[in-house]
Amino acid sequence: MMGHYEAPIREPIITGDKSYHDITLDVAAPIEGKANKSWYIAFTIALIAFLWGIGSIAYTIGTGIGVWGLNNRINWAWDITNFVWWVGIGHAGTLISAVLLLFRQKWRMGINRSAEAMTIFAVFQAGLFPLIHMGRIWNGFYTLPVPNPLGSLWVNFNSPLLWDVFAISTYLSVSLVFWWTGLLPDFAMIRDRATKPFQKKIYSLVSFGWSGKAKDWQRFEEVSLVLAGLATPLVLSVHTIVSFDFATSVIPGWHSTVYPPYFVAGAVFSGFAMVQTLLLIMRKVSNLEDYITRVHVENMNKVILVTGGIVTVAYLSELFVGWYTGSSYEDFVYLSVGAATGPYWWAFWSLIICNSVIPQLFWFKKIRRNYIWTFIIAIFINIGMWFERFDIIVINLSRGHLPSSWTQFSPTFVDIGIFVGTIGFFFVLFLLYARTFPVIAQAEVKSILKSSGNNFKRERDNPSAVKTEVKKEPVIIKEEIVKEEKIIEKPIVDVDDKQAKTNSLLESLGTFDAAKDKADNLKKISGIGPVMEKTLNQIGIYTFAQVSKMTNKEYDLLDSITGSFPGRAQRDDWAGQANKLKS
Repeated sequence: MMGHYEAPIREPIITGDKSYHDITLDVAAPIEGKANKSWYIAFTIALIAFLWGIGSIAYTIGTGIGVWGLNNRINWAWDITNFVWWVGIGHAGTLISAVLLLFRQKWRMGINRSAEAMTIFAVFQAGLFPLIHMGRIWNGFYTLPVPNPLGSLWVNFNSPLLWDVFAISTYLSVSLVFWWTGLLPDFAMIRDRATKPFQKKIYSLVSFGWSGKAKDWQRFEEVSLVLAGLATPLVLSVHTIVSFDFATSVIPGWHSTVYPPYFVAGAVFSGFAMVQTLLLIMRKVSNLEDYITRVHVENMNKVILVTGGIVTVAYLSELFVGWYTGSSYEDFVYLSVGAATGPYWWAFWSLIICNSVIPQLFWFKKIRRNYIWTFIIAIFINIGMWFERFDIIVINLSRGHLPSSWTQFSPTFVDIGIFVGTIGFFFVLFLLYARTFPVIAQAEVKSILKSSGNNFKRERDNPSAVKTEVKKEPVIIKEEIVKEEKIIEKPIVDVDDKQAKTNSLLESLGTFDAAKDKADNLKKISGIGPVMEKTLNQIGIYTFAQVSKMTNKEYDLLDSITGSFPGRAQRDDWAGQANKLKS
């Protein structure tokens, strides 16, 4: 566990004066409550894109990959571009979580869960492209070294393409276990709060019997550290091996020793940009503004700035080597004067502007800490990194050693549809995940609340101000005012018996007179069943008019009287529902 001290100069990581109970409610709210308008808009857009992709994939399988824009010279184009792009995005999720865990960085706590989920969903998208590229997707298992029923035919172990299969599947397995292990305490929290039997059973199964005992926590921390130690070198190995697909060939522009470190830096660069994109959407659709703060955004932008600098140096290195070799064929590779002025000039300059020029805006602190600017720049980086892969593959393949075979590539409607479909699929998975999984590691966030919560930091760093506030009131305020305040505060603070609290609640909501008033069917309010209605009636609450007057104060009183489902009435907005039913 983290120590409960943090230097005063550090900004709070958790804002909004949160308590431990508030964190539980906020993390559980997207699962237990209804989605907001932003979620529905985002999900609708993603679903439309996903359906377009399904149609394009079905059309490809039905007619063959001849419907793509491939030709004899460029037989890899959008499919492998998209594959490498998605693998790169998958990198940063586990990297953020694993490396920051090993270095005990507190700002990891609010974002690691979403970053890990991003890895899983991105690798799923990447895995689609090699399968579709085969044309006969149902024979995909032949990429694995399994005994072949057709004879002594085995996969080619010398091929870097097979290394891809091993590296990515291992990376996916470790990432999946790492992600699920971190979810166990949060699944248990949802299980313990669940009121519906089916929901309780599902979360009991996925929480693997988590009890919250000291032994559970000890094993949890040990396993997390071991998996983080395994995942970190895997992050480096996966994209290094992907780069070997290109570097082991003799095609101009591909046969380069700089590819492994260049690919790794580029993957981290693009992965962090996608994490930014997702987290800025997530904080809106799941109301997590207090947990994904400017501190998180700024720290990740600093990583983007560093990795973007490494990528830019690699670009300059490639450009110099292409010129220095003196080979006329090198003048057509993706980073050359020929590429900058040739038929793919638009792709070349998109790469340079999006990846090397626009990220430099993060040198300015105001931009680096701004949510909207960060979102816009992250989108540009995502686009730029896609063009980097497109340039490496398509430009290099379009200009080989034989000028007679030079050709051009143009994507078809199906190419574009499949790519857009994977983006839609990715966001559909992510938005559904936001509604069913705890997207913040609440147990870990609670462990840093006393050191990084703004209310705790404020009180600790400036205790004299807090004491002064408390002591000043009885001295300055006149006796009559003090008496008046006592009359107001007495029912809320000083009364601790149930009857007094009930009287205080009815004083705010109004009493029910059976001779004059007519009782309403309170079960029409979502969240109130027969048992709860009976409890409310016993308290003296019978009408929508009474429920519609509830504010936070009355919700707290009701919770303390009933002692069951704390926060439920507030989350379900009983007052708002009653107000509509009343009218």
